[in-house]
Formats: sequence, structure tokens, C-alpha cells
Amino acid sequence: MLASSAPPSLLFLPLLLLLPPPSLPADVVTSDPSVRWVEIEGAPLAHLLLDWDSGVLYVGGVDHLYQLTSDLEVVSHVRTGPHLDSPDCLPPIVAQDCPSATQTHNHNKLLLLEAGQGAESGSLIICGSLYQGICDKRSLSNISQLIYQTSNPVDTQYVAANDPRVSTVAVVITTENKQEGGGAGGILRLMLVGRGYTSKGPGDIPPITTRRLYPVVPPRRAFSQEEELGKLVVGSYSEYNNHFVKAITHDKHAYFLFSRRDMWHKKEYRTYASRLCVSDRSFYSYVEVPLLCRGGYNLAQGAWLGNHSGEPALFVVMAAGQASTPVATSRSALCVYKMADLDAMLRRAQEVCYTEGGRGSSGQEEAYIEYAVSSKCLKLPKVSLTDYPCGGEHTPNPIASAVPLPATPTYTSDTQLTAVTTATEAGHTIAFLGDRTGKLHKVLVRSDSSGDRYGSVSVDATAISADLLLDQEQEHVYVLTSSRLSKVPVSSCERQTDCQSCLTIRDPYCGWCVLEGRCSRKHECQRHTEPNHWLWSFEPTNQCVTVQSLQPANQSRDEPTQVETHRNTKKRIYKMKIMMMMMMMMVMMMMMMMMMMLMMMMMMLMVLLLCSRCLSCVDSVWRCNWCPLDQLCTHNHSCPNQHIIFNQRVRTAVCFACVMSDFIGLYSCLSPPVQLYDCSAGQSDCSQCRAVPEEYGCVWCPGSPAPSCVYNQSCSSAPADTCPPPQITQVLPVSGPLEGGVLVTITGSNLGMRYQDVVGGVTVAGVQCEPQPEGYQISTRVVCELQPSGKQRKGPVLVSVGNSLPGRSTQDFTYQDPQLLDLVPDKGPVSGGTRLTIRGRQLLTGQTTDLRAFLGRQPSLLHEVNDTQLVCQTGSSNHTGDVMIRVFFGKAERIVPDVAFRYLDDPVITDATPSESFYAGGRIVMVTGRNLDVVQQPIIAVWVEPLEVQRVKRRKRLALLTAKQQLVFNSTMTTVRRTTNDDTTTFKYPGTVQVPETVVPVGCITSVTVSCGVPQGQDLTRAMTRQEVRARLGDQECEVKTLDNTHLYCEPPETQPMSEDDGNELPALKVLMGNLEVDLGLVQYDSDSLLSPVPLAAQIGLGAGAAVIILSVLVIILMYRRKSKQALRDYKKVLLQLETLEINVGDQCRKEFTDLMTEMMDLSSDVGGPGLPLLDYRTYAERVFFPGQQVAPLSRQLDLPDSRRQTVEQGLQQLNNLLNNRLFLTRFIHTLEAQQGFSQRDRGYVASLLTMALHDKLEYFTEVMKTLLQDLVQQYVAKNPKLMLRRTETVVEKMLTNWMSICLYSFLKDVAGEPLYMLYRAIKYQVDKGPVDVVTGKAKRTLNDSHLLREDIDYSSMTLTVLVKNGVEVQPCPVKVLDTDTITQVKDKILDQVYRGAPFSQRPSADSLDLEWRSGQAGHLTLSDDDVTAVVQGRWKRLNTLQHYKVPDGATVALIPRSQMIDGNVVAIETPMLEGEEEEGLRLWHLVKSSEDPEIPKHRKSSMRERERAKAIPEIYLTRLLSMKGTLQKFVDDVFVAILSTKRPPPIAVRFFFDFLDDMAEKHGIDDPETVHIWKTNSLPLRFWVNILKNPQFVLDVQVTDSIDAVLSVIAQTFIDSCTTSEHKVGRDSPVNKLLYAREIPRYKQLVERYYSDIHSAASGCYQEMNSTLTELSGSFASEMNSLVALHELYKYINKYYDQIIMSLEEDSSGQKMQLAYRLQQVAALVENKVTDL
Repeated sequence: MLASSAPPSLLFLPLLLLLPPPSLPADVVTSDPSVRWVEIEGAPLAHLLLDWDSGVLYVGGVDHLYQLTSDLEVVSHVRTGPHLDSPDCLPPIVAQDCPSATQTHNHNKLLLLEAGQGAESGSLIICGSLYQGICDKRSLSNISQLIYQTSNPVDTQYVAANDPRVSTVAVVITTENKQEGGGAGGILRLMLVGRGYTSKGPGDIPPITTRRLYPVVPPRRAFSQEEELGKLVVGSYSEYNNHFVKAITHDKHAYFLFSRRDMWHKKEYRTYASRLCVSDRSFYSYVEVPLLCRGGYNLAQGAWLGNHSGEPALFVVMAAGQASTPVATSRSALCVYKMADLDAMLRRAQEVCYTEGGRGSSGQEEAYIEYAVSSKCLKLPKVSLTDYPCGGEHTPNPIASAVPLPATPTYTSDTQLTAVTTATEAGHTIAFLGDRTGKLHKVLVRSDSSGDRYGSVSVDATAISADLLLDQEQEHVYVLTSSRLSKVPVSSCERQTDCQSCLTIRDPYCGWCVLEGRCSRKHECQRHTEPNHWLWSFEPTNQCVTVQSLQPANQSRDEPTQVETHRNTKKRIYKMKIMMMMMMMMVMMMMMMMMMMLMMMMMMLMVLLLCSRCLSCVDSVWRCNWCPLDQLCTHNHSCPNQHIIFNQRVRTAVCFACVMSDFIGLYSCLSPPVQLYDCSAGQSDCSQCRAVPEEYGCVWCPGSPAPSCVYNQSCSSAPADTCPPPQITQVLPVSGPLEGGVLVTITGSNLGMRYQDVVGGVTVAGVQCEPQPEGYQISTRVVCELQPSGKQRKGPVLVSVGNSLPGRSTQDFTYQDPQLLDLVPDKGPVSGGTRLTIRGRQLLTGQTTDLRAFLGRQPSLLHEVNDTQLVCQTGSSNHTGDVMIRVFFGKAERIVPDVAFRYLDDPVITDATPSESFYAGGRIVMVTGRNLDVVQQPIIAVWVEPLEVQRVKRRKRLALLTAKQQLVFNSTMTTVRRTTNDDTTTFKYPGTVQVPETVVPVGCITSVTVSCGVPQGQDLTRAMTRQEVRARLGDQECEVKTLDNTHLYCEPPETQPMSEDDGNELPALKVLMGNLEVDLGLVQYDSDSLLSPVPLAAQIGLGAGAAVIILSVLVIILMYRRKSKQALRDYKKVLLQLETLEINVGDQCRKEFTDLMTEMMDLSSDVGGPGLPLLDYRTYAERVFFPGQQVAPLSRQLDLPDSRRQTVEQGLQQLNNLLNNRLFLTRFIHTLEAQQGFSQRDRGYVASLLTMALHDKLEYFTEVMKTLLQDLVQQYVAKNPKLMLRRTETVVEKMLTNWMSICLYSFLKDVAGEPLYMLYRAIKYQVDKGPVDVVTGKAKRTLNDSHLLREDIDYSSMTLTVLVKNGVEVQPCPVKVLDTDTITQVKDKILDQVYRGAPFSQRPSADSLDLEWRSGQAGHLTLSDDDVTAVVQGRWKRLNTLQHYKVPDGATVALIPRSQMIDGNVVAIETPMLEGEEEEGLRLWHLVKSSEDPEIPKHRKSSMRERERAKAIPEIYLTRLLSMKGTLQKFVDDVFVAILSTKRPPPIAVRFFFDFLDDMAEKHGIDDPETVHIWKTNSLPLRFWVNILKNPQFVLDVQVTDSIDAVLSVIAQTFIDSCTTSEHKVGRDSPVNKLLYAREIPRYKQLVERYYSDIHSAASGCYQEMNSTLTELSGSFASEMNSLVALHELYKYINKYYDQIIMSLEEDSSGQKMQLAYRLQQVAALVENKVTDL
């Protein structure tokens, strides 16, 4: 700044001209060079987490978990898989117990931060897909350190989804712990988890559950789902398969964002936001609302809770679904939902469901109960939501809003968006959006929720993960893709160098800081709060500012003046007086404000510099003068000491000064300009001297006393024209590799005057060496790069300069070929630190600085190098496995052949025992764990903790034990440390051994009893075990037998040992405990002479007694042995029987399991068939009205003589008119029901006859039925109203059945008929697939345990080729049968196949046909169930089967009409009845005998026992029921859903009648909902649907066999159980049929309850519609009814009870007025010609 080229006193920046607005940038995607990234394993990476306190990043992927710094440096890496697992098995996984288990990848499902509480440190929660989704806790500072992990998880600890494709989200919440004694101050930390449905593994995990995190006090477990913690209960897990996207907390609530199919309305996929109070552990407050993103965007892909216009908002990226599937298309958008609007919508749904029954003021449904549960919206008091904002036990839940929360897309894209995060900059909201192609889009979200995309950055080629995070400073975005973590800057303001480029980039983060002259973010500009000091880049009206001229441009800071600025646009001059500051500063800023148009601001920066030294002072453009006596540069024209040198612009100025130059020997005087030079300074040889520039006149003078460099005028002799030859003093190094590549440094003298002198003149051992210019020093040093030699050689170094002789080194240089032979050790931990010794030959090649060693790509630190071995230290690795060892000698690379170094997992310490010691030490610590042999030099470091000073009394003297001496070993701090010279790696053992607070040192042995070796003391076992204690008696061991707290028992040698002390003869007893040795004194053995001998008599007595005892023992042993052998034989026999039984059971279970696995595929392909064999209405009505009657009135004609037909018909017509009188009809029915002889069957028959007679007037029929029902209600209300309509005991109840049948025929035809037929087909197909006993009716495949074939029948499937005659052509038709089928069964199956598309009534009967087996041209054999070949055993005769006739698979058969030849005529005959055999005393059987013969010969009884043992337990075959149920489940569900579905409007008749029942209940004051529920159940499901389910032949033209009927009975009973209100409880004593559907019945109950609820909540007033429907039905089917026959049958009852009916009519006053009795008498006269009182 003091140079003459830059004015030192005042600089200014020219003011900028007003420029036009910048043009908008093109819509291009840039690749930002400032993006940093790191490639890591574990693709696809799933989750990214940022610890806001420390800035540490955590990444979870497949089998890998990473911990990184904010600069993307890997700190720690953990492998989490693969492991042996299977989603079908529960952990722990044992290969023998789980055959499907394989090495399975562990996909990271959850990555959460659990904050600490007080002194408690936080933890990292990791959940994977392995082991049913269990979770771990790891240290935040080092993820390799486990804090919590369960090795034997229970089913309540399964958290995440076990399927990688199923989503899982979670959020950690903290609430008060009021239920566990924590009081108001207790803290309960929980984790709310949302997960999708998985088809494998436990299927009963709700979509949202609560998991315990803290506190965890046994028996509670971490991550467990406990009873007192809430969960979202759903009716069907598979139907409510939520795909969760995000879980967040906001304002004391937790929110879940997910998508799923709308089960309530249109069955389309939608996105929902649900809310739950954080303090609500019972999920009473659960409420959800659909989110509508206009434009068809319905599937959420990612979300972020940010701020928009200063308010919290939920930013959601959504994609348009493909048709009605959950598959997202590429069309996507960003929608913004304000949290205030979302909360208001959720509160509105709660309020409507709490207080308005789910309907708003307009009557439209606004809220309902979701997830197929039994709750329903209520009408509670209006203050319910205020009093219970988080719900309560009495409030309905879970609530769903029927009204969506709408939003207009902020930004749309044709590429699928996958992630979103937001930031707020200078009051503006910026959204960062990631897409599936790896691009990051930047969008400015305006206050009206519109958006402008202003840039895109290509981060990677794979999709961006939903975890998109900003760093702590909000300056970078962390972007996670499949295998890469990138750090992308949010803006590039600093790269814009001028105002124009800054405003052109249109980046909301950037703006031009006018006074600082740079492009920056707003908060970085110091005066950004003042107007026009920071110009926003995104504002199109902002323009850059310039100044053209400034006068005066040269002004001292000490003088006030006026400054004028000029612009060309307006030609005006603005003046402002600037007062210069008197501060000692180098830079001052001056501003000028101009009022032009929009108050645009112009600025000028004036740099004021002090005048400096003389020359720079007087030569400067600033008018500065120099005061030489005062050494002062000033603007004044006088100096304090008079003398002054004026500025050269005023007059010529001269300064005198000389300074030493940077060049050696050169001195420069600035004024006048004089240079001085000393030739001898630094020029020590000829080459250096001659290298001095010629203008200085230096020469090499060879004169005396010694040659030197002097000025040419000072040389007394002739100067040397040439220099002596080069002289080499040292060469480093003296060896190099054959490939060259190392640098050789040659030092000496006369090595050239410049670099060019030695180029091409250096050889090393005869090989050219390329000099390096950067290493050359004139005359003294040459550095050259060694070139390849091709072979080993040795020679001197030569340097040639010009034509002089070459200089030769005294050292020889050797080309060597270093070889690596092997290395030790060959393994080490991934943390590094292992000292490797690489052995070889000629390893000291080149300098040690040229040597570099690598393990794979990781460099190793060299420690020692000699010719035969090289020692280095391994670095850390981020993965295990083998790596190659490479050593570089310069550029020559060598590897260790056939040997690799293996990185192994770090040691893991699992235990360290013992856990305490005494202060003297010496205990052996046993450390156990895994991979402990990986450490090269393990060192065990023991942390100790001091105890308080204690006084210990020992041997009657006090010893003060200081705190330093009393140390306790604490196993919780045990580590294994691997120590090297340069690195220390510690592996901590996370033990939890409890150590006592104080430990008295072992010791204090106070006495010893010499005779028995019992030393006494105290606290002997406090920190010692018996195995560690040694006792020595003299020179021998005293074997320690027992050690307790106060005594040590040792067994001394038999003879007294020798003393180890030469001074004493007696041995000393010493106790050694670790390093502690206690001398207990001398020991003397007792003398044996003191013992008294035993008397002889006593010895003889003892001997005799011992003999008797021994003899007794031998006898007992022999008896025991005999009994033991017998017991062993019996045991082996029983064991063999059990093994045989176990084998039989196992074989049967495997066989049943195989059948189950193959049934569904067969069923799906074979059940379908052409057409629906629906009965016509006439037949349908006949079978429903008159079940079980061979000839129903509908099929009969009026049998009357022709002479009376007209009269009778006239009478019947009058009877019909009477029946149309309501009073007559009701009195008629009541009178009949009052008669004792009028049976229940008669009541049903009369009701059906009335239905036929009045079928053309169904409106009237309905009114009569209602009247009679009102009378019936009146009767039951007085008794027990719940019993009404339970049975068909009255005429009106049968009328109700017929009425329902009429009204629901079209529903059967259009809706329920097809699933009912498919169920029938499925049952028949399944039953026919297995053997069916025609005698007992039992089948292998059934749902009814009483009809289950509980035997293992050997059978095989076979295919017969049936010849079918089609006109004149005979066609073969394959038919599947069983070899155990009777001939009649085979015929039925053939007819089913041949007449598959025809109704059953249109096919021939099996009894009218014979089955003929044809083989060849003449081989025809007629097969039958019974013939002379039938097998007879005793009283049993077996029916013939295909197996009996040995019919092979693929045989050809034909069905021919059955006939018999009589007198030359062919006459068809009927099938003989097999029951005839019973008269002969023979009992028929097919597969199993109904009962065994009670009399069995004695010689056969043993064989019968063996057969019973070999036969499996009959209950084993109950699994066949499950197999049958599993294959039929879909068809049963379809029928139930078709009957009870509310997705379509229920039949009008059902709605009408249910409204009638509700009115009756209200009229009679019945407010018990259970009673009304029973009425509805008895009137519709039990009265109509159960009848149809049990008898599909009422609707369909099919045959229902006993086996099929048994299955249908179970399904019908299940339907009945589903309609009851009583709780469905099952136990071990429950019937098998109820156990079968115990799991499904609660779901069916919910269907029924919802069906009833929907009909009840639907708009009433359907009477008009009902009447229209009845009118239509009357006209449609009236012609099908034979009314005259019905009237004639009714008259028979009138005739039977004629007098009673006449009396009843005459007693009624209204009847008398209408002459009803008289009219009936007229009818009687016409029909029967009866004489009356007319």
C-alpha cells in the first residue's frame, strides 16, 4: 500500500450506475463442485439422524451402522448383519428348530435419539428387520458400545416390521410417570411406533403401539408393549395396512402421517394425518383426517415439520397413485398444511363425534369410527371436548374425519419427489426437495403457498432418502442416497464476485451488501437492517448502483471539504460536506445518500492512507510533503523544524537513503540511484563466482594466497576462463530399486553455474539420472531422479559440467531388488495398532523417507527398517477381511506373496472375574470374551477406587492403612488395552457387578489350632476363594479343604514336614493369599504313643457285626438289581411304544401339512365354473315357503269335479275378498292360534298359504304383518322382550320369514348368490378331494368334528377317461376320482364333471346309470357297489370300490343306462337297496366300521393290542379341520361380507323393517340397545340368512349331501355366534366347532354391529320407497303363485275350526257391522255346499 503505483493517502470505489434488472437464469440442473460426499457400505442406506447438541451424524443401512462427524469423517462403524434368521420363526433362532432360517440381511428400520435425563447420558435407538424387529440401545459417543440388547426377546418386544418393504416410524415422547410411584416429579419416557402389516411372523401387532424406554425396572423390559400402555386396536390388520411416512411431536401431541386404502368410502388410497395426546396412554384421543392435495396427488412420500410465514406447517411431498393401487407414479407435488388448520380439523372431527353423533349441522356425515371397532359416535354434552380434550373412557374412539383437509400444490414435478426439508432465511421459507433421480431442488415458498423453483443440484444417480436434514448452522443440507452421504451447501453467495452476478443468480439466500461490496446472506451484512444496504437477489426490481466521478478525488483526512458526485443519467451534482475523522485508521468509509425514484442509495468508499517515508511521500500522487528533520510526512506546507522537501508535483524532490538488497552483497541507494556490490560475499568457488551477473564485474582469480572471487580490477593475475572439474563429497542414498523413482542428492563443489549445466551430465552406476530443477543449488547440490536399470548393478556417481572432466564420487551406488518374504502376525483388530514385522531381503533400499507401507488402501506407520526386516503399525479399518500388504520403495512396489493380513473384529469383553480384591493384590483376574487373541500385547488395566481410612487390629498391634493402600477392584470399569508405542486402543467391558462399599482387607488371621490345621481369622472370604488360597507347612503343602469367613481348614501331611528355616526344627505354617503371606507360627505333630490299643473282644465283636452288615447289604443289592433289570425292560418297552406312536403322529402331521399347502392352489383353479344355477322364483318360493314337502301347493292343481269347479272357484274368490279385509284376517289368525289342536307346523303352513294367497297384494300383506307384530311385541314386552322372534311359534313369525324371502330374492340373485355358490363349490370340491364314508357320512375334509373321519385312510387320486356320447360322436373326458370311492361315488363325480354347466335337476340320476369298465375291444365289466365279489368278514360286508376292482389309473369307463333283460325285452330297473343286506344279518361298511365286534378270540387279543398301539391318537386328525377352514376362509369371508357389507346400500326391506323395530322399541320405552339388537338378529340373520346358508338348495339348483350339510352347519352356526351380543369366550372345554372360528367371530361381530349401526344412522322415511318396491314385487311374481290352491287349503282350516271362527267374528262389534260371519257362511255354502243359517 506504500508503493508508488498505489496512491497511499486516499482510494475510492467508483459508484455503480443503475443497471437494468437481471435476467432470470435458465432452468438447468447444476453439479455443485462444493458438494462434499462420502461413499459408505450398507446400500440401500435407509435412515439419517443428526444429534443437534454434538453435530454427530448417524447413518443406518443394510447390515451397517455408521457414526460420522459433521465433515463426513467416519468415527465408528458397526456391522449389524447378516445373521441366521427367518420371518417365520421367533427369536432366539436355533437352526434345528427353524428349518427356514438362512443368513438374512438386517435392514435398518428405526434410528432415533433418546435424550438423557439429568446425569443419565442419552442413547441411540436402533431397530432392524431381524429377529422380528427387536431394538438395541447404543452409546451416542461410540456406537460400537452397546447399552442395551436382549438375547432372548419376548413377543412384546417385537417393534419394527420384519419385512424390508414395510415401513416403520417412531417418535420418542416424555410424560409424567403417575402410575408407577413416580409422583409428579417422575418421568416416563416412551416410544410411539407406527408400522405396517406383515404377512409373516406375529400378525397381532397393531399399527400404532407404545413402547417403554425409561424407567425399566424388572420385571419390565425395554421396548416392551405392556398392558397399561396404549395401542391402536383394529378389527382387521390386513385391511388397515397403513404405510407410515413420518412421526413427529408438536405442542403436546404426537402426529403420524401415513397412507392406506379408504375402507369407509370409495376404497381409494389416501394420505392421512393422525393425532394423539402425548399424555394419553389409552389412545382415547386418537383422531385422524385425510389430507387432500389437489390434482390427484394422494400418496405421501416424505414430510417435514417446518415454519411457513412464521407459523408451524407440515410440508408433505405426495405422488399420484397408479389407478387404485398404492404404487406411486412419477407425477408428484409439494403441499403445505398449516398445523393450526390441521389441529382445527382434528378438533372438529372430535367435537362432531362426541356431541353430534358424527353428523354436522347440514346432516352430512363429518366423522365416524374407523378401524372396524365396535365404538360409535355419540351425542354427549357440548362441553365434552372442552372437559376431555384428550378423550376418556366414555368417549368414542378411534375417530376419523370424513371431511379432508385440502391444499393446493405449491410445486409440481414430473419426477417422483421422495424427500423434503425446509429452512427460514430472512423471513422467507425455502423448501429443499429430493427426487428419485438423485437431484435436490430448491423452492421458494411464498406466503400464499405458491412456489418458485430457483435451482437444482445433481447429488447422486440414485433416489434421495426421506431423511433430508439441515446442519446446525443451517448452511448445509445432508442428503442420503443409496450408498452415499452428501453435504450440499444451501447457497453459493460467496462465489459471486460482483453485484451483477449476485443479483442474477436469483437465490433467496443471497443479496448484494452495498457498503461491503460482496455477495452475502442477509445476516452477514453488517448494516442489513438499514434500507437499501442489502439488495435481495430474488427481488426483480433491485438494481446495482455505480458512481461515475468524484471531486475532489484527492483530499487529506484532516481537512474538511465538499465532495461532488456525478451521474450521467440526470446530469445533476449532489454536494455533501464530509467532516474527516481525526482517528488513526487505515480505512474510512464515507457514504452519500441520494433521493432518486425509490430512494436508491449510492455509496463511496474513500481509503485514506498516511504519508510515509521520504521517497514514497514526495513521489505519491497525494500532495504530501516530507519533513526530514522531523521524519514526518504531512499535508502541511511547513515543518516544525523549518526544513521541508515538497512533493514532486510541486517541485523537484531529492531523497538520500541506501539499504541492503535481498541479493547478497548488493546495496541500493534510492536517491540518487546508486548500487554497491561485494564480489567476495558468499562466492566460495569458481562456479559460484562466475554465476554472478556480469554487470557486477566479478571474476575467479587463481592468485595467491588462495583462489577467490574478486572484482575484475582487483585481480593481480589473469582471471580463470574455466572452472575446475566438479568435486563430489557425498551421495545420498547409496542404493535404489531397479525400477528407479527415488531421488539421489549429490553434494560437492563446482557442480555448474546453473541448472542447465548439469542436465544430461549425471550418471549413477552407469545409468542416467534426471536432475530436478527444484533441488538444484548453484555449484553445491544436484538432486536427480533415479532411472530404471533393468538389472542389479553397482558403480560410482559421475557429474559432468560442460567440457570439463566429470566429477567422480568416492561412494559406489548400488541398484538393488528388494524382496518381501513373509509377515508376522497375519491378523489384527480393525481398530489398528498391530505392529507388523515384514521380513525380506535388501529392504534398506533408498532412504527410509522413500519407504511407504500400505495395508490395502490404508497407510501404515513405519517404525524400524533394516536390510532384513521392516516394522510398521497398522491403521484402523472400516471393515473386516483380508488385505494385501504393499511396500513402496520410491515408485517401486513390492507385495508379500501369498500372504494377506486379516482384519478381525475388535475384542469384546463379556466378563471379568473376580470382581474385587484386597489391597495386597495378587489375585488372578480371568477375563472372558470374544476375539481376545486378536490383540498383540494385551494389557489389563484395573481402575481402583479409594476407601475411607480404617484401623485394622492384627496381632495385637494397630496398623494405620492409608487410603492409597486400600483399593477395591471394580469390574464395571474393566478394560483390555492394547498398547503400542504410538497408539493405544481400549476395549471397555460394560459389566454391572455390584461391589460392596467397604472391603476389609483379607487378613487378620489371629490364631491357629496346630493339631487339626484350622487357622482362624475374619473376612477370609471377602475377596478370596478357596482355590486361590495356599497353605504351606514347612517344605510341603497343607491341602486347603474349606474356607469360610472366619476359618481356613487345611489337611496337613501324614508325617511332619521338614522346616525351611535352618534355625528351627519345627515347620512353620504359612498361608498365602495372592501377594499376602501370613506366618502363623511353628507346628508340632502329636506323638502316636499316647493312643490306647483296642481290646481283643471288642475287635471280634466289631468283626462279626461288620460281617452281618455286609451280608445284609449284598442281599439287598441282589434284590434291587433284579427289580432294576425288570424295571429297565419295562421302561424300554414303553419307550419303544412311545417312539412308535411319535413316528406315526409325526408322519400324519407332515402329511396333513402337505395337504394344506397344496389345497389353496388346487381350489383357486378348480372352483370356478360356468353360470350361476339360480332357481327360478317359483321353485325358490316353494322351497322356502314349504320346506321338506314332496308336493307343495305351488305345484298342485285344484282337484275338483267339473260340475262343482265353477261354484267352488266362486266361493274361493269370495274367500279371497274376505282375506283382504284386515279385521277378518287378524281375527281369523288369532282364532286359529287360540285352538289347542293348531300345531306349530299348522301355523307355518297357514302363514305360507296366506303368503301365496296375498302375493299380489304385498302392501296389504305387509300392513297385516305389522299389525300382528305389534300385537306380538305387546305380548313379549309384558314377559321377556328378548325372547321375541326367537322361534317360529306364531303365524306372523312365519309370515315374516316369507316376507323377507320375497323381498330379498333380488338381493340373492344380484349380490349374495354368487359368493354363496362359490362357497358351495369350494366345499364340494374340498370334500370330494378326500375320502368320504358313504355309510357313516364321515369325511376326511370337513369342518364338523362329529363328521370327521378320524382314521388314516390310505388312498390315492386317479384319473379315469370317461367316454361321453355327444350326438353321434363319442368324446373322452378326464375325471378325477379316488381309488377308495364306491361305484356310486364315482358315478356322482363323473356326472358332476360331464354336466358341470347344467343345474342338478337337469342331469340324470346316478341310480339310473351303470358304470362300465372297458378294456380293449371286448373287455367290458359292469361295476357296482355290491355283487358276488364283495368281501365278507364275519358279520361285515364291505362295499365295492375301484380299489376292490383293481381299476388302474387312466382306465376307460362309460356310463350306460341301467337295464335288465326279461323275456327278450330290455327293461330298466331301479338300484337295489343295499339295506337288504341287513336282513341277511350282514352289516355294510365302506371305509370304517361303525362299531367293532365285541367278541374277539383270545388268540387275537394280543394282535389287537398291537394294532391299537400302532394307531395314532384320533385327536391328531383335528388338524384336518384347520386345513379345511384355511382353504375355505376366503369364501366364507366373501359370503359374510356380501350379506353384511355397508359399502352398498342395504336392501330397502331390511332398512324398512329395522326402522319398524326401532319404532316399536321407542313406543314401548325399551332403551336397552341389546334388546333391539336381538330383535334385528332374530328377524333377519337367524330367520332368513341362516336358513339360506344351511340350505343353499333353496336358492341354487344343487345337491347338498350329508358331508356338505355338515360343513354348512358349522358355517351357519358361526354366523349365528357372530350376531349375538354375548361375549364370545372359548376354553379347552368349548366345542371344536366354536374353537375353529374363535379368532374370526369378533371380526364378524364388528361387521354385524356396523351393519346395524349404519342402517340405524341412515336417513329414515323409506316407507314410500318400500311401498313402491312392494307394488313392483306384487306385479312381478303374482303369476307364479297358485292362489286358488292356497285358498282351498286355507278353507280346510276354516272348515276344521268353522264354529270357533264364526263365533269370534260375531263377538266383534266391527265384524258385526261388516257382516263378516255372514260372508264367511256364504263362502262355506259355495265351497262345500254347507247348509248355513243364511
